Amino acid sequence: MKHKVALATGIAAVTVAGSIALTMPQGNAATTSRTAAGARPAAPVPTTVAASRATTSASALVAKKPKLFFKSAHDELVKRQVVSQNGLQYVAYERTYRGLPVQGGDAVVVTDTSGTVLGNYVAQDQALTVGTAAKISAGAAAKVARKQLTTVRSTSKPTLKVVAQGAGVLAYEVVVGGAKRTKQGTAPSNLHVFVDAATGKVLDDLTRDDVVDATGRGAYYGTVTIGTQGSGSSFTMSDPARPGLQCGGQNGAAFTNTTDTWGTGVSTDLVTGCVDAMYVVAQEWNMLRDWLGRNGIDGNGRAFPIRQGLADVNAFWNGSRVEIGHSSDNRRLLNSIDVLGHEFGHAINQFTPGGSSGGNEAGGLNESTGDIFGALTEFYARNPNDPGDYTTGELANLTGNGPIRNMADPSRLGDPNCFSSSIPSTEVHAAAGPQNHWFYLLAEGSRPTNGQPTSPTCNNSSVTGVGIEKAGKIYMATLMRKTSGWTHVKARAASVAAAAQLFGNGAECATVKAAWNAVSVPAGAGEPACTGGGTPTTAPTATTSPTPTRTPTATPTATPSGTPTATPTGSPAGDCQAGFSSHDSGAVAAGRTVVTDSFTAGGGRHSACLAGPTGTDFDLYLDKNVGGRWTSVARSTGETSREAIAYTGTAGTYRYRVVSYAGSGTAVLGWNTPAGS
Repeated sequence: MKHKVALATGIAAVTVAGSIALTMPQGNAATTSRTAAGARPAAPVPTTVAASRATTSASALVAKKPKLFFKSAHDELVKRQVVSQNGLQYVAYERTYRGLPVQGGDAVVVTDTSGTVLGNYVAQDQALTVGTAAKISAGAAAKVARKQLTTVRSTSKPTLKVVAQGAGVLAYEVVVGGAKRTKQGTAPSNLHVFVDAATGKVLDDLTRDDVVDATGRGAYYGTVTIGTQGSGSSFTMSDPARPGLQCGGQNGAAFTNTTDTWGTGVSTDLVTGCVDAMYVVAQEWNMLRDWLGRNGIDGNGRAFPIRQGLADVNAFWNGSRVEIGHSSDNRRLLNSIDVLGHEFGHAINQFTPGGSSGGNEAGGLNESTGDIFGALTEFYARNPNDPGDYTTGELANLTGNGPIRNMADPSRLGDPNCFSSSIPSTEVHAAAGPQNHWFYLLAEGSRPTNGQPTSPTCNNSSVTGVGIEKAGKIYMATLMRKTSGWTHVKARAASVAAAAQLFGNGAECATVKAAWNAVSVPAGAGEPACTGGGTPTTAPTATTSPTPTRTPTATPTATPSGTPTATPTGSPAGDCQAGFSSHDSGAVAAGRTVVTDSFTAGGGRHSACLAGPTGTDFDLYLDKNVGGRWTSVARSTGETSREAIAYTGTAGTYRYRVVSYAGSGTAVLGWNTPAGS
């Protein structure tokens, strides 16, 4: 039986037939000071003050240390936003080069509430020197872009950009809307296509689709409270406490009603679907606030609309809203917690630094991000109709096969448990497997004692989890360090730094590393060391200063596991030849890169020495082939012509890369590979 409950302070109590009454959790744990027993709580620092300090410190760092950001005289770094979460501040920058926007030139500076810089993350790894005169027209680029879709309904005006690959590539970005071909037929697409302005070829590794889809089944959560607006005989399904969150049909308008009682209890009814959807997104919003210290889906106090009635067996995020379809038997709408939590997880990914990147590896990380936020929302909501777990779409039975992904053991549903060279060419939903598996191990461990399933590890190790709320804090802080061109190795380094800055260099930090090791993701440049051991600590809240001793103030680029040694002295050629078994030399043009031939090395210590002409500024990188892609695992980026690297790594294929930040001339390189290579 349905009945109306009076609207109070903009929150309506909604009744759906045959259901169990629930209420939203009260309070804001993220703003409650939590300290050790007997300790005096730290004085709260207002968000505006912390953000101002962070902005000042970040601006000073950019001005005083431009090389940390590979900033040339033709670059401008423009502050995009400052986000405060769990006592840390994240200042995000975008870049222009000779007045053109740079794709892949973004950066993030992390500070504490006092403005002390804790780290910086930069998408590119050398200064740009490319020309800005296009050889093909914008019209020609648009024609190439339109060919990437089966059906084209809209084409944006091509935008000339600089792509931060190597010394830079001039390209047009064209956004094409329409439909793409899939194994099942066609699917909606809003495709960002980058066309080389010199050759007219598509830069495939940058192509990305705003439409990020998933599948599942709508579940009915009974009598729940949702936000609506209105009074008397006019109500709208639009949440006044969560700006931007509304739900309606395919015309884009929010549903309206003459009473503030919504839904029929019928699983195919669109208004009932909106009841479920508004409840779910409110739970996700509250989880972000109470557990992770984030203000809204976009981090700045806003959410996004939901449209029900998509005539497809699908649900997706399209860059500005979520579209909800139906199950294959057309009996259910796809509004379960894990499905909607997943879709709004894509929105969170898009609205963190670096946005959403192209390519299957970044796409797999994006899909995993959706699954992680779906699981976090389930555990937070504690709804008896849908208990927290680590499967996606477990209420679905979309085609009679149950859930579509399993984070505890991805292989159970045919997805990879372990990272490998095949991941960059793996379909994105399957490519979510390694990071999903990592998150489960971080949260629950390999052998949980709380009723969650055991989880195999790729290295036969045993991992003890830190709990899902703490794992969520670490992952949220990881996303706030994200830059474009996101990879598993970059995510690993960022997550270790996040754990160290949130909880100290002890047990949590060590568990993050152990979980990545357990899914075969190697360490990369910028990963801090963990002391390991100890008792897990409590994260700082959003209004208290982080523990000042948890991490050094040096930037992560100076503290990878392969930390560069001191700059060599004496004769350039003599220093970098004597005592090294391998040598190379050659001319390096200003702003350009040269690489050695690749070589195979066993596990152990690498060492290298680089010397360039006096007055130049050359940098040295050690790259490893990870998943078919060259990934920097150690670097030495001082401000002179002299660099040295010492790095301990696992067996694999490596190369050295010499980059001129300033000047030109002959570089001399000597290196030793680990014994047994």
